[in-house]
Amino acid sequence: MAEKHRFPWASTFLLAFGFFGISLVWPIFNNYVPLILAERGVAPALIGFILTWDNYFNIFVQPVAGALSDRTRTRWGRRIPWLMVGAPLAAAAYVAIPWAPTVGLMMLVIGLANFALALFRAPTIALLGDLFRPEERSQANGVINFMGGVGAILAFLVGGWLYETVNASHGQRLAEAAPFAFGAFMLLLAAAVVVIWIREPEAPAAPTEERASLADIWQALRKGQGGWKPGFWKLMAALVAWFWAYSILEAWLSSFGKFTLGLSPGKIAMYTAVLPLAFVATAIPAGLIGGRLGRRRTILLGLLLLIPLLFLGMGVGSAVQLMGLLALLGFAWALVNVNSLPLVYDFGPPERIGLLTGLYYIASNLALVLGPAFMGLLLEHMLVGRYEAIFPVAGAGMLAAALFILALPEPAS
Repeated sequence: MAEKHRFPWASTFLLAFGFFGISLVWPIFNNYVPLILAERGVAPALIGFILTWDNYFNIFVQPVAGALSDRTRTRWGRRIPWLMVGAPLAAAAYVAIPWAPTVGLMMLVIGLANFALALFRAPTIALLGDLFRPEERSQANGVINFMGGVGAILAFLVGGWLYETVNASHGQRLAEAAPFAFGAFMLLLAAAVVVIWIREPEAPAAPTEERASLADIWQALRKGQGGWKPGFWKLMAALVAWFWAYSILEAWLSSFGKFTLGLSPGKIAMYTAVLPLAFVATAIPAGLIGGRLGRRRTILLGLLLLIPLLFLGMGVGSAVQLMGLLALLGFAWALVNVNSLPLVYDFGPPERIGLLTGLYYIASNLALVLGPAFMGLLLEHMLVGRYEAIFPVAGAGMLAAALFILALPEPAS
């Protein structure tokens, strides 16, 4: 009898360090950059626009990098070289953000950091499709998101502690810089773990249709040909809706904590760590549930939990209530997020993992562009000072996502 295949836990956790590093830098960015810009007199709508820049880069850079990595052939593999180039560039620009002497220079450095991070994200995450069988991908993505959640927790807790400690002894300028220096160091450390310990499988032949025009690729997607499954565009629409909703929370939660609840930036960061902590606790079980219940059904369950929770957020009036709500949101969000990318892989040809990863990031980053900017306009022109409105607006996005998932067929095998 053939030996039963065992899930490669050790190599999965090592691979997950790539997402750990990526996930650690963004909470620091989203928590402190809006506050730094506000203190320098930047209006909310412009802050919301700046917070979406990374998504503009991701929309254009990540799909190209992902597709090109399908055809990259080096002695280090297809995906790893992108990480080796992008991570050091990103770390250097990231650590320079709080030191920029003017708003204009800060915007320039933010743009450089965003470009470098976009350069290696899709190729790195595409390793999920390269290294794991289809039936293992939800479980593997659970581990990857578990490590991403650990990174977010460290970003909030250590970043918040560094801010409060350095601010008390050396002033605000150094306090603002400390979390960014921590994030840059951890990004480099995480990238080194992946480069040293992960060995890519032997690459298949480069896709011959890679040279096809965009019109040819569009026709294959639209008609469900060449391994593309019917319903792909409904899935993309659902992705846009739920990431649009989540991006509003991610970008504006620190502002809600400061201007509505009256919390300090460091304390906001530490309280907000409850959400990724709940996410971490649920990530691996969410992958297991997705493997057994089905990814589509698991995602729908998460959305149906998120919708009422977000509308209840309007009533949050204290730090304790906020932490309780964030714990429940983190649990429900794991059911959705962990199973998202594996479900995208189910709807496309297996030899196009890099391109599929890029398309996934087009959908998610389009949402991340629209969400914070839309909410910034509402806060500046219609809901001035009503930061609690972020919760029902996000709830409406999750409701739209649930409707798209309900209309999505199960992927054909």
